[in-house]
Amino acid sequence: MLPLNGIKVVDLTRILSGPFCTMTLADLGAEVIKVESPKGDDTRQWGPPFVNDEESAYFLSVNRNKQSIVLNLKEEKGKEILLKLVEDADVVAENFRPGTLEKLGIGYETLKQHNPGIILASISGFGQTGPYAQKPGYDVLAQGMGGLMSVTGEPGGSPVKGGYSLADIGAGMWATIGVLAALKERERSGVGQWVDASLLDTMISWQTYLAGNYFATGKDPKPLGGAHPNIVPYQVFGASNGHFVLAVGNDQLWQKFKAVMDLDILEDERFATNPRRVDNRDLLISILEEAFKEKTVQEWVSVIEEAGIPCGPVNQFSDILTDSHVKEREMVVEANSPELGTLQMLGIPVKLSRTPGQIDSLPPQFGEHTDAILERLGYSEEDIKSFNHSGVSANQSEQNVN
Repeated sequence: MLPLNGIKVVDLTRILSGPFCTMTLADLGAEVIKVESPKGDDTRQWGPPFVNDEESAYFLSVNRNKQSIVLNLKEEKGKEILLKLVEDADVVAENFRPGTLEKLGIGYETLKQHNPGIILASISGFGQTGPYAQKPGYDVLAQGMGGLMSVTGEPGGSPVKGGYSLADIGAGMWATIGVLAALKERERSGVGQWVDASLLDTMISWQTYLAGNYFATGKDPKPLGGAHPNIVPYQVFGASNGHFVLAVGNDQLWQKFKAVMDLDILEDERFATNPRRVDNRDLLISILEEAFKEKTVQEWVSVIEEAGIPCGPVNQFSDILTDSHVKEREMVVEANSPELGTLQMLGIPVKLSRTPGQIDSLPPQFGEHTDAILERLGYSEEDIKSFNHSGVSANQSEQNVN
């Protein structure tokens, strides 16, 4: 039994933030029914690359362990089928612009009428309330408005977004946490609630010590490249053949680091404590940058790690995704499909000792489970044929979004 066995999720999400949330729930055992519009999840067509010229690599990355049913929610019969799905569900997840479900006639109040215990998880750019609620939400917009881009990049350079979709993924994680909390609370109260997660709130919540620095000083934090505003040296350095990360997180580590470097200048009182090193950051970093040019990344990492100081290479994906540690941690796994062959994908990051999550199925083809789900809901073969013929639903054999 997986932790979320018995939990049923009706998944109206698409693109990234919502599918990441529902995939996490699915990995932990929830039954996730992905409800797609007749056009399909946008990311089914986001490529290249496509795997075997069929499935978008983007779509495949966040939709495993799910079933796919195609419903036209603009049709009354489509909404009727959806509400029938909701009757015995635990969670409905969506990431439309606020108000969209209400316009479709399937908002939270309607869902509650059909299932008082339902938990609605809504992910949006700016939340369900507030002056910005109706703004369209995109990851890069949230990174910019949420402050991340103002502190990312090199000093004096243009603002830079994170290389991953941090706002989308983070909002999906907060929504997952909210769903789990709401499920636990429902055990006491017997009723569901509305989980409201947003990309902007995610970016703000992750400011942590940078916001604390601002509250303490009233000064905006500035970009420091690969450095840290409160700890020195704690950043990326260049070696003769690449880059590595050094994290001298306290004064005890500093004493060990000085011994490794064997530079008389590091005995200077200006570097004796972390506050002094922060005050004299530019001088210290210039000294270290010059010294680190003398050896390779591998040589520096070896000698610094041997002294017990946190240090590691700046890896390319081809380095870390083939790393023996990563493989042993099952963070890169393989699954097989008759259509796609052997497919590599990222593993499950939360390791549970008794009931670990697992990957049971590859991401579904468009409408792959439409007929089976409709049959489980009690519709006859004639009903299902009628739904598919009239455009209320669609199955895998009749549709192809690529």
